[in-house]
Formats: sequence, C-alpha cells, structure tokens
Amino acid sequence: MSLWAVILAGGVGSRFWPISTPSLPKQLLPLVTDAPMLRDAVERLLPLVPAERLLILTNELLAPQVAALLPELPAANLIAEPRPAGTAAALTWASRLVAARDPGATLISVHADWAIADPEGFRTTLLRAANVATSEDVLVTVGISPSRPDPGFGYIEPGGAIGGAAQRVARFLEKPDRTRAAALIERGCLWNSGIFVWQASRFLSEVRAHCSEVARAIDEPTLTGFFAGVQSISVDVGVLERSDRVAVVPGSFGWDDVGTWAALGRVRPHDAANNALHGDVTAVRASGNVAFSAGPSVVLYGVNDLVVVTIDGLTVVTTPEASADLKTLLDALPPRLRDRA
Repeated sequence: MSLWAVILAGGVGSRFWPISTPSLPKQLLPLVTDAPMLRDAVERLLPLVPAERLLILTNELLAPQVAALLPELPAANLIAEPRPAGTAAALTWASRLVAARDPGATLISVHADWAIADPEGFRTTLLRAANVATSEDVLVTVGISPSRPDPGFGYIEPGGAIGGAAQRVARFLEKPDRTRAAALIERGCLWNSGIFVWQASRFLSEVRAHCSEVARAIDEPTLTGFFAGVQSISVDVGVLERSDRVAVVPGSFGWDDVGTWAALGRVRPHDAANNALHGDVTAVRASGNVAFSAGPSVVLYGVNDLVVVTIDGLTVVTTPEASADLKTLLDALPPRLRDRA
C-alpha cells in the first residue's frame, strides 16, 4: 500500500484573534508547543509518510511562509488555492494530484491546527484506517472516543460492523447542544475528527457520483480553472453524507481541535493552579486561567477562569465561554482594532 498525506493549512483562524490574523494564522503560530502548529502536524506524519508524498494545501498569501517553514517539502507538493472553496474542492484537487502521480495510492487527510497527545497512537490509527479503506473500498473517517459532551464538535453515529474494527457510518450529526451531546455519547456516538483516509481513485469516483458542486469542474486541467468552476461546499456535506461507502474507525490518541482559546487551556501545559500560560506571564493566587503574551509582561493576581491575550499594545480579557464567540466581538469592534494585520 502506497500512503500519501495532505495537510489542510489555509484557514484564517479568526477564533484566535488577536494573535491569529489572515497574514499569520494560528497554524503558523506556536500555540500548543514551541513549534508552529503546521510544523507539529508535519512531524507527526513523517514517520508514516515521507516528505515527497506529503501535500500541503494553503492559500496564496501564506504559501511563501509555508515554504520557508517546510524546506524539506518539494515545491510541487505545496498547493496554493486561488480562492477558498471548501474542503470538498481542496480534497478533490489533492486526490487528483495523487491519483495522477501514483495510481492506486491511499490518501490521508488531516488539518494543520490540531493537538495530538499521542502521536504514535495517531499513526497506528491512521494505518488501521488505511487498511480498511483499501480492503473494503470505502471512504474512512476517524471517530474520536468522546471524553466529555462537547457542543463544539460534530458527531458520528456508527452503524453495522465491517472489517478491521470499522463500522459503517449510520449518519453524521451537526454540532448539538450539551444535553443532546451527552445523549449521543450514551448511544455510542463518536466525535467527527475531520481525519479522512481513502483510495484517491475511489474518492474521485464518489465526487463524480454525489457532489455536483465539485464534479462540474473535476476535469479542469489547471488549478485556477478548477477552483473557478467549483461551488464551495464541505467534504462532509458534499460527499460523505451523500455516499453509501463511508466507514468510521474509532481512535483515542488525545485529539483536540484547538478551535478556541478555551481549547488551548486543555492542551497547553498547566501550572500547579491549573493555569495555561504562554510567554512572560506570572500568576499569583490565580487559577484556571488561559494567558497568552506575545511580548509584554502580564501579571494575573487573584483572578480565576479568565482568558487574557496581549500582543502589540492590544490586550483582550474575556471568559472561556465568551471566547468561543469571538465573531460577535469582532463584528462590534471598530476597524482600527478588528483589522489589525
């Protein structure tokens, strides 16, 4: 089995404002470790997939920074999308490239902005998923065993068993409220991680059969022509929810989407008082805080359960709950604050 991988690294990461900006989004920042998140994502995959079989999909603005961060990546493996068009289009283009270079190859798709506590367990799960994708001729998603009823994630309801400890996907469920999330976990549902594995040729067949939004341009020979011709849609909605060839492989390797400042508090190292601190931050008689300083000294004294972020003369103080809805804040801010590059 010939394994390839694609890392999706083109997002803006607006939920990590003000640190994350369009010109320097969260996947290029050292949020979880001392290395940028994209660098961490590459290092997790290299023991499984060599650099010559690794693709990075990003946008035109970020491509030079990504190339500088990943000097081992062949230039032809860095794809700069001319416009955002959703994950269905991005993964169709990646699958086209892989199928053309290596017919019969199996493709792993991951995002650049995840935290993975157990990289070896992650790779073991990917291999198991790849074996299922190949032997059963299905599109495989990795479902994470939930550790809490989290309304921030989508869920997968497993169906009947197939080979390799996999199950058919009965249905995908959009982000529920906390009460419904708890009920879904009781029924054996899994978090939808966004980790996918498939034979490139099989995925392209499913796009042609089920995703007219992308299939209309699937034979366009150029990157620009392809992205100009597709309609934006996610791979979950455009392909996986419409196909009857979708299976789920369970995984438990400390995965976290790291989608909000509160999530960062789950994956960063903590001090004795459960504070997750980055940069020049001192906490005294303070607990449960997430604080990120990109330069200035910050002192937390006698406060609990806050999110404090400071960079370039701007300081944001909020709560973990409110930090999940930064869009409301950004919409209310004057442009001089909101549009800081």
